[in-house]
Amino acid sequence: MIKIVIADDHRIVRDGLKSLLSDEKDILIIGEAANGEEALNKTHELKPDILMADISMPGMNGIEMTRILCKEDSKTKVLIVSMHDNEDYINQALEAGASGYLLKDSSKEELLKAIKAVQNGETYCSGDVSKILLNKFLVSSRSKKLKTESEDRLELTKREKEILKLISDGLSNKEIANLLFVSTRTIDTHRYNVMQKLNVKNGAELVRIAFKLNLIN
Repeated sequence: MIKIVIADDHRIVRDGLKSLLSDEKDILIIGEAANGEEALNKTHELKPDILMADISMPGMNGIEMTRILCKEDSKTKVLIVSMHDNEDYINQALEAGASGYLLKDSSKEELLKAIKAVQNGETYCSGDVSKILLNKFLVSSRSKKLKTESEDRLELTKREKEILKLISDGLSNKEIANLLFVSTRTIDTHRYNVMQKLNVKNGAELVRIAFKLNLIN
């Protein structure tokens, strides 16, 4: 039997959740609360398996309540049931220690799925919440990739920096090759690699960006 306490400042929501779960033989609603502080007290008193809680409640909100409960190392797991599909709320709730995040417009089937997943020690997010988290992950991954690619482009070798300095001084590839005692083809290769790393197409642009990025004085 899964014992549940429901915390929401709207009685109609609490009654609706109780009604949805009333015919489930393996679920028992053992208490309810109208705010975060009352929810903590009920949890301490009744020791439910799951505390289903809203975020927006008077006084202590659901996120703060979750943070306090999880710091107590309570065996009660928190399942947030909220109208907020805001990424900040979702992240704050999960970081506070919530085991799941469900939107209030979720179906009964998803509610039951979330309850059973959380009871089994899993983390559950409704479909819409999962999409939000996935989008965040993809945006973050793209940003990290672009940053890495940008950093890679700027990682010039000592030799490449030396050649870039000589190019900025106006020397030709042949003159640089003679000065460094290497073949012109070697200088051509280095020059090509530098232009690729800095993502430029010609010598003038190469020198301009080199100065802008403080790669040369």
